[in-house]
Amino acid sequence: MNIQITGNASPAEAQAYADYLENKYNRKLEALDVNIDGDYADLHYTFSNVPFERIRRITGYLVGTMDMWNDAKTAEEKDRVKHSLSDSSSMERI
Repeated sequence: MNIQITGNASPAEAQAYADYLENKYNRKLEALDVNIDGDYADLHYTFSNVPFERIRRITGYLVGTMDMWNDAKTAEEKDRVKHSLSDSSSMERI
């Protein structure tokens, strides 16, 4: 983590701000800029990226991957009708 201090702040105070932000948002900080101006502290911070796993609803289940499915559930997914929105211009209005 990169911490920049501007103004009259100790490294311990800057670390306390970093700990506060990580605990409040339950995320890891990537960078923190602490600017002390009299009685005020301006905090400019960025969090580290969070890995994202896609979750889909397939055949009534919320899943990330289908690698743990049995043969019957895999066959059910293969046989289902998949709809597309790309051809919606050919629909008629009534």
